[in-house]
Amino acid sequence: MTHPVPAVPDPTDEVVDLCRDLLRIDTTNTGDNATSAGERQAAEYVAEKLAEVGVDSTLLESAPGRANLVARIPGADPGRGALLVHGHLDVVPADADEWSVHPFSGEIRDGYLWGRGAIDMKDFDAMVLAVVRHWQRTGVRPPRDIVLCYTADEEAGSDYGAHFLAERHRELFDGCTEAVGEVGGFSYTVDDATRLYLIETAEKGIDWLRLHAKGRPGHGSFVHDDNAVTALAEAVARIGRHRFPLTITPTVRAFLEEVSEVLGVELDPDDPETAIARLGPIANIIGATVRSTANPTRLAAGYKDNVIPGRATATIDCRSLPGQSEMLEQQLRELVGPGIDIEYVQRQPALETTFDGALVEAMSAALRAEDPGARPVPYMLSGGTDAKAFAQLGIRCFGFAPLRLPPDLNFSALFHGIDERVPVDGLQFGVRVLDRFLRTC
Repeated sequence: MTHPVPAVPDPTDEVVDLCRDLLRIDTTNTGDNATSAGERQAAEYVAEKLAEVGVDSTLLESAPGRANLVARIPGADPGRGALLVHGHLDVVPADADEWSVHPFSGEIRDGYLWGRGAIDMKDFDAMVLAVVRHWQRTGVRPPRDIVLCYTADEEAGSDYGAHFLAERHRELFDGCTEAVGEVGGFSYTVDDATRLYLIETAEKGIDWLRLHAKGRPGHGSFVHDDNAVTALAEAVARIGRHRFPLTITPTVRAFLEEVSEVLGVELDPDDPETAIARLGPIANIIGATVRSTANPTRLAAGYKDNVIPGRATATIDCRSLPGQSEMLEQQLRELVGPGIDIEYVQRQPALETTFDGALVEAMSAALRAEDPGARPVPYMLSGGTDAKAFAQLGIRCFGFAPLRLPPDLNFSALFHGIDERVPVDGLQFGVRVLDRFLRTC
């Protein structure tokens, strides 16, 4: 008696289940080991799904529960440099009362898969997993070694994730020459026939800092001319209102030239923001890449309503353009003035590479094969990613997590926003593109 051979699951169907499972694991990263959760559970889920198809992986904890996973898929040519494919498993917090659905429900509604991490970045985590599982079931072997890496702690600076791996376990990345990760390969619709696909070739530096002001403590009813809160508030206001100088990097210039051509507008190098304003849903991302930025995010002072405190602190989220971190610090010191100390919480360099080479050609070809209207272009990410850690190993890093998006979707607003969601058909498009790309890279 013969038994029917089970059908091989379609990866474009399986990716939805994998992504939904990951979204249902609460991997909230609060920035505090005591209250962050779920990264170990998510890493074990990925390890189990890889083991089911015969892929061994290594789990490494940097602290209890802060788990990272690394696996290597052997390629046909071991003499070639390996490709690192990385994604983080942690997500930023979400308040369920603000959402239309529960942020950890993994609900499918109106053609979208909803949940915290849907686009940042459990969608890509699931895409990679779906492709690798399909390869293992069908005997596909990539042209070169693929190193898979799922990390913790990206949302709080990567100290317990990518930096821990790069500094303490760099042997796991031996031979890796190039890498792909998050926030790249997504579409921007120009018209029915043309879509730009933004491939990340640069990202701004992270310069998170705290300001510390000191003053003379005293009773809140007295006349007081040495108030730490007043001094700090004035410094914070100066920073918050300041506009840093316009600077056009090679990546941003290349992007703006492409946009000007397809939109039919003249690019004024002295006023690029006019062209950027035409970009609708992605204007926020691109607009933040023509200058360094500094945004106050937190304030802390005092312990009682009628006591003038002796200390006050503020947190400033600064993002520097490539090569401008030192200049940014100098400008900030001039803004805050004397008597206020600056402490760095995170300081990680900006990255920039060129939009050329075989890997870029493979990305572009994979996009065009699935979307004849695709026009791949380089761009700079206004935030930062785990690429900062892996670049320290001499790896050339790109952002390429392909998604075809609806023209009216405000994609940039979903990052760390409420009602984060990914279009199901966009997720499936990403699997097809990623499969083509990884087979030919």
